[in-house]
Formats: sequence, structure tokens, C-alpha cells
Amino acid sequence: MSLKVVIYGGCGALGRNIVSHFKSNNHHVTSIDLMSNDAADQNVLIKNLNSWQDQHAEVVDGLGSLLGKQKVDAIFCVAGGWAGGNAASQNYVKNCDMMWKQSVWSSTIAGNLASKFLKQGGLLTLTGAAPALEGTSGMIGYGLAKAAVHQLCKSLSDSSSGLPVNSSVLCIAPVTLDTPMNRKNMPNADFSSWTPLEYISETFLVWAKGEKRPASGSLLKVETASGATTATPV
Repeated sequence: MSLKVVIYGGCGALGRNIVSHFKSNNHHVTSIDLMSNDAADQNVLIKNLNSWQDQHAEVVDGLGSLLGKQKVDAIFCVAGGWAGGNAASQNYVKNCDMMWKQSVWSSTIAGNLASKFLKQGGLLTLTGAAPALEGTSGMIGYGLAKAAVHQLCKSLSDSSSGLPVNSSVLCIAPVTLDTPMNRKNMPNADFSSWTPLEYISETFLVWAKGEKRPASGSLLKVETASGATTATPV
């Protein structure tokens, strides 16, 4: 059975890996991002970066024009970014604002997309972060935004959230993903303790098929040790 899925953030390192994995398994993929992913079947381009409401309208209209009355099996929101800094940092508020736009805007819009375009019994995933389960004094904006995403998962998984009947909402909370940017920024780290992007992509495909899904609303801490990865509900 061929699936129809949407990747919000399809041009980031994780997003590109997910697009490639689903396409290699003969599924139909729509990417939403600031630029086109040529590996996807179709793309929605985000141009409005200054207004949450305008970006929402842009994405809803763009996806609606591509899908028409069709519904999708899964929506994966993997848009995001990282910025450091404590409360005394020169760019403290600027970075908090950027983190909010990159993670919370995208996740919130993805929730509305799910209410409009997801099939009954479909899947929405959000992307949190394991460090945001506790205080993040050295990267306050990042922790603030990811903690909000964790809460959003709980809200969207409730039966009165407005999402389709029997839909599932899950949030991954990785410790560290093995991306080119992370390797560049932390060249001396133990890469065997970083989660391969392929693990996330493979897990998402299993969940999209309706197999081995954790309970809706689950926040899953994804961690890797000595090359072995686990996803544990917290």
C-alpha cells in the first residue's frame, strides 16, 4: 500500500532523510519548507517569515491546492533549529524569538494541517528535545520552544483537540541527532552516542503504516549508546 505523507521541514537534514526514505519505499511525499526538495513529489514553499498567521494561511492554502479533497496518512513536523545563550546573553530575546518561530510556529501550524488534511486513524509527529525535559540554562530559547512542543503534543492527542477520529499524535525527544551540522559544531564528540537519522526515518515509516505506535500523546526520549538506539516514553 502506497502512503501519502507530508514532511514539514523537508529540507533540513532530518527532513531530507525522511523524504528519501519514504520515496525509496515508493510512497508519495509532499515537502513544506523555505525551499524545494527535488526528491519530493511536490513542494509547498514558505515565504512569510514575519507573521505567524500569514505563514499559517500560506501553508494551508499551498497544501490545500496540491491535495484538493485528498487526505494524507501522516504529517511529520521536523522543522526546527538551535541557538544557545543564557538570560545575560546579548542575543537572548532574539534567539528565543527565533527558536519560537522555528519550532512552535511550525508545530502549531502542523496541528492545524492535521485537523484539515489527515485521514481518520492518521499520524502526526512533532519534534521536541530530551534536554527540554529539564532546565536548559545555556540554551534557554531552545528549551523554552521545545518544552512548548512537548505540551502541544499532549493537547493535540486529546479527543477534543479537533484532530480526526482515532488519529495518533506522537512527539520524539532526541538527545542528539547525527547531522552534518552537529558534527561540524562538535567534531570531538562521541558519535556512537548520537542517533542516526535513518533510525528516525525507519521508525516514522513503521508508525505511518499503523504498526508499533506508542499510545497517542506519548513523548519519546530517543537516545543512543554504543550505536544502539531506543525510544522510551517519558
